[in-house]
Amino acid sequence: MPELAIEACQLVKKFPARPGTGDKPVEGEHASKSEKKRWQFWKKEPKAMFTAVNGVDLQIEQGEIFGLLGPNGAGKSTTIRMLCTLLEPTSGTARVNGFDVTKQANEVRRNLGTVLAGERSIYWKLTGRENLEYFAALYHIPQAVAKKRVEELIERMELRERANELVEKYSTGMRQRVAIAKALLARPPILLLDEPTLGLDPQAARNLRELIAQLKQEGHTILLTTHYMEEADLLSDRIGIIDTGKVIALDTPAGLKRRIEQKEVIKLEVTGWHDDLGEKLRSISGIENLTSRQQGEADLWEIHMQAQNSRAAIPRIVEHISGNGTRLVNMNIVKPSLEDVFIHLTGKALRD
Repeated sequence: MPELAIEACQLVKKFPARPGTGDKPVEGEHASKSEKKRWQFWKKEPKAMFTAVNGVDLQIEQGEIFGLLGPNGAGKSTTIRMLCTLLEPTSGTARVNGFDVTKQANEVRRNLGTVLAGERSIYWKLTGRENLEYFAALYHIPQAVAKKRVEELIERMELRERANELVEKYSTGMRQRVAIAKALLARPPILLLDEPTLGLDPQAARNLRELIAQLKQEGHTILLTTHYMEEADLLSDRIGIIDTGKVIALDTPAGLKRRIEQKEVIKLEVTGWHDDLGEKLRSISGIENLTSRQQGEADLWEIHMQAQNSRAAIPRIVEHISGNGTRLVNMNIVKPSLEDVFIHLTGKALRD
């Protein structure tokens, strides 16, 4: 068994750009049919190319949970798709359990279980049990072994009571459990989980996080992408932060947080927030990386900012808020979180 579960070296993926834009791809899921046909008809390479992944280096060890974080469009999903052989790299190399993703794609697939974000990877007009039986047959698992394995996974995923109902009647969390059960059918050593808790209610997400931790204890290597910082902090042994197609930081969660230990994080809750106030707060000396986020449908906003000296900054902050028709509901000085590190490195929140 190789020492590294996943290894990528200078991995690059470029897409042809839309005519007249120069920075957006036309291939894959981003392309319209007319655009594809136009390039196929002329048999020409477009002059402009969009680089989705730009020289990614990764070394993921056997048995670890590796979190890959980045804002929307950073290159996470493209990297995942290259590793699971759905996309061919433009240049660079990647190996999964020692097998080259380009030259040994079939072996790579045998060593991977993949759950992709937003993919309808199971059939809604089949029952949960029928889905697993169908995919076990596709994976060429012997019938006697498949029957036993399907029953084990139904039990483990707590699907027993509704295993014979159509998947279209399942909740989002139940469908996600079926998708993960499908990924585990062939007992792959490595799992790629692309935003596995997206859209789940809090209890379902918690159950799924507990399952991911159990899978690690059983020896699986897990590459996890997520939009939830707390989830990455809780589960990951190491985290890579990717932005504009490049890995810009890689360390343990604790190691990443130590990068901004000298900074303080000021957290506000206000009503009556407006963009002009944001610009005034950013102009205060020592204030960095201000982000704002509306809490639900009410006029309540959560504001995060980093400061070298919160005691010096707070009087100016209060002065600006009180003079702009905004009401301060709550204020806290907190230790830097993983999300604060992310904002410090990328200049944007994870969901941007």
